[in-house]
Amino acid sequence: MRVVRGRGATIEADRALTAELRDHVAEHGGPAVRVWRPHQQVAFGRRDSGALGYDRARRLAREQGYTPVGRSVGGRAVAYQGTTVAFARVEPVEDPRTGLQDRYEAATDALDAALETVGVESASAGEPDDAFCPGSHSLSVGDGKIVGIAQRVTTDAALVAGVAIPRDRWPIAEVLDDVYDALEVSFDPCTVGSVQAAGGDGDPEALVTAIEDALVGQHEPEIERVEGA
Repeated sequence: MRVVRGRGATIEADRALTAELRDHVAEHGGPAVRVWRPHQQVAFGRRDSGALGYDRARRLAREQGYTPVGRSVGGRAVAYQGTTVAFARVEPVEDPRTGLQDRYEAATDALDAALETVGVESASAGEPDDAFCPGSHSLSVGDGKIVGIAQRVTTDAALVAGVAIPRDRWPIAEVLDDVYDALEVSFDPCTVGSVQAAGGDGDPEALVTAIEDALVGQHEPEIERVEGA
């Protein structure tokens, strides 16, 4: 299994790494995994871009030091604070109409196992009301959402991706509070959870390692290191 570590020197270069990973799997087959800490940014979904307050939301994110970007996977806006962890697992598909739920379940199980590795043993599937990037594939502890999972399927490949929060949940909550207010989307800042708040090890690199190991599973990893920022 191809495993890419590190991030690109810029947001654009970093995003290109994941796009290349998806394209490589689609062309050559074989699964691939990437787990990393993105640059500080707010990634807006397609639904956000059509909202009347979208330009204001982007401005508010930028004023707080978060570069606004668009994304093709997932729903509403997600904030990456610098310690926030992103993950992506790509696999080839023969029929894009099948396997969606199986991939979600496999990713949820893997992320749950990763959270246990860093000391969170009480995570459950689902999320509280008015959580960030609301969706049906999340892991939470109490009223705090820690992991969100999304999926994009094309003709040749399926990308299962998401976000996991090791610590620093309040800076994320603060910027998303302004962003969601501008977008006129219900959001409760208290629903932003973290590994640390759930009693686990809040070290981002420990979470990166745990998620990578869980997503790779029984495959033999072929490591590629990115020399970036």
